[in-house]
Amino acid sequence: MSLVRTERDGPMAVITLNSPPLNLFDRAMTEELMAAFEAIQNDPPRGLLVRAEGEVVSGGVNVNEFKGLTAAEGTRLWEQLLGLIDRVEGFPFPVVFAAHGLTLTAAFELSLACDLIIASESAHFGLVEIVVGLTPSMGGPQRLAERAGSGRARQLVMTGGLFDAATLERWNVVNEVKPDEEIDAYARKLTKRLANGPTLAHAMTKRIVRAWRDEGMAGADRVTRRDAAELFETEDLKNAVDSFLENGPGKATYEGR
Repeated sequence: MSLVRTERDGPMAVITLNSPPLNLFDRAMTEELMAAFEAIQNDPPRGLLVRAEGEVVSGGVNVNEFKGLTAAEGTRLWEQLLGLIDRVEGFPFPVVFAAHGLTLTAAFELSLACDLIIASESAHFGLVEIVVGLTPSMGGPQRLAERAGSGRARQLVMTGGLFDAATLERWNVVNEVKPDEEIDAYARKLTKRLANGPTLAHAMTKRIVRAWRDEGMAGADRVTRRDAAELFETEDLKNAVDSFLENGPGKATYEGR
């Protein structure tokens, strides 16, 4: 059985963690996930949903993976895992993460690399690496700080606690909370709506926000001045303007070009 499943649904793709009951991140899971993201990069959709089968998204990392590692081996592992995060953040289309049950350690860090996190009401999240004497090393602390502030990032990581979806929505980590029975259908519907939207405009939005994160307001303004006007030459913008003028707002269709 494949540990990671990929499906296509029109303009969107869905990647599913498929190793219940815990969907633990071990070497095999990580390699399949990296291969799935590489395939997505080579044949990009216009929107991507990341989700999981079973009662939890993930119980975290299989701790056996850490036993006996040297510092040099740990460095290579973190480089590999951060490479996965960089790839997800670099996708030029919207990426949605659907969380239910437990979303711990590596899975939580993966969610933070996505554009939007949608969670079920009963979902809980945690970066619990302190139980084995580690700090999160897939970019979790810094991406939590980006979303919730450095104080909240320290709280989540240093306490190693579990935090419910409603709390993380208040802290701007989770974007939306939905009833448990609606989460999967809603996440698919949202991703498909984004995938059917102005793909190149979404990509530009991601570039501007990334520039703000990396270089501050001046960097984001520089990217906007230098690159955003490219959208005026896209077929999607031209057709959407014509549609707006002829039929009113909200009736345009997009093809991602």
